[in-house]
Amino acid sequence: MHPSQPPPSARSPRSLRRLARIAGLFYLVVAVLGGFAQFFSRNKVYVPGDAAATARNVVAHAGLVRGGFVADLVQATFFLLVAVTLFLLLEHVNRNAGRMMVLFVAIAVAVMCLNLVHQLVALLVATDASFAGAFGARGSDALVLLMLDLQHHGYLIAQIFFGLWLLPLGYLVHASRMFPRALGVLLVAGCAGYLVDTFTRFLAPDLGETLSPFAVAPAAVAEVALLLWLLLRGVKAPRRDGRVLVAA
Repeated sequence: MHPSQPPPSARSPRSLRRLARIAGLFYLVVAVLGGFAQFFSRNKVYVPGDAAATARNVVAHAGLVRGGFVADLVQATFFLLVAVTLFLLLEHVNRNAGRMMVLFVAIAVAVMCLNLVHQLVALLVATDASFAGAFGARGSDALVLLMLDLQHHGYLIAQIFFGLWLLPLGYLVHASRMFPRALGVLLVAGCAGYLVDTFTRFLAPDLGETLSPFAVAPAAVAEVALLLWLLLRGVKAPRRDGRVLVAA
């Protein structure tokens, strides 16, 4: 640590409150842009098992697909910033757990960004007539669906790591006493839910589709609760004498 930078436990309540607000704002960007990319962009065009309908949707909503692509790139960047900011906020609890949290997010971001290439290729194939000329209309449509299938499954692979990051985060939140301890438990449960959802979808797709809303519910509740707590309530700042001071 730089000599002029105070250790985390010695930061002022105002400094900790500022870090909490910054993390909350970054998290809000991730939630808004990620939700737009997933629910208003991809779900608008992707029809599993129907190549012709998927290709038509991509052509009809090309601008929406491009917007979702850019939104995902931006939210992935902010996701990494969330992890770094939370590391600065919670590193005094356990630096190794904080490093693991950032590592899991970095892997998730890398997978998500590389996986977005499939979405871009689907858009290019659907909107460039030369592909239909080379592969025929049905072949071109099938290629569009294949690319979006790959994007869908690649996103599930990334979900392993943006599930795993909740494990060290939950531990840090629980042990720090800067948040409600129940929130830390809920974050760990969210990690388990994401992993169950991912592997069930790969091993038993029909069962996975049925269980998915229930499996991811704990993570959704935990992450929304953490986001709102960071933005609206702040944190409790640990003091050198072991007591806590409300920083919001």
